[in-house]
Amino acid sequence: MKYYIHKEGTISIIVAFILLGAAAAAALLFLPLWAGITIVVICSLLWLAVISFFRIPIRKQLQFGKEDVVAPADGKIVNIGKIYEKEFFKDERLIISIFMSPANVHINRFPIDGIVKYVKYHAGKYFVAFHEKSSELNERNTVVIETEQHQILVRQIAGAVARRIACYTGQQKKAVRCGEFGFIRFGSRVDTYLPVSAKPTVELGQKVKSGITVIAKLE
Repeated sequence: MKYYIHKEGTISIIVAFILLGAAAAAALLFLPLWAGITIVVICSLLWLAVISFFRIPIRKQLQFGKEDVVAPADGKIVNIGKIYEKEFFKDERLIISIFMSPANVHINRFPIDGIVKYVKYHAGKYFVAFHEKSSELNERNTVVIETEQHQILVRQIAGAVARRIACYTGQQKKAVRCGEFGFIRFGSRVDTYLPVSAKPTVELGQKVKSGITVIAKLE
């Protein structure tokens, strides 16, 4: 599979290269040879890990039905159920939560076609992303997409390590299913709120891929 490096990673990769390169050079100069080589190997692996975090796979565009809701993020399904959504809908919704570990691809994609009707950023805390209160208390960003028949809410949630949520869309912008709308650094979670009539097509613990895996069907 082919990859490219996301624009969010440019500064981080350069800074990591400078700092880790300096540490490796110092180790070779001031430590015994075996220790210096060990530090060089560790620094090299850490730099490759930073590059890997910002990798974006080039995925083949698939064909979906109008009722298909596609995963907005790579990761693992950690919650499926009904919940009262307080910010926008103020009623009961079906929630499907995806936990993104630091090893996952961290681009966020629109789960369905439509028009963006609402975007709001909230500053907050940094509980671990799978904490049940993280959706309400953590730093987060809410995006609502309106289709011909439904409204779907996608919430980007920062985790204990994630410290930057990027959102590239705005109100009245066109939402194109599988198109990029955001990015979260270093581990996080994405919640999707659907009508209670929607039918989940994934299970708890299942690994999903953004723009590939259908997580629910609308009715």
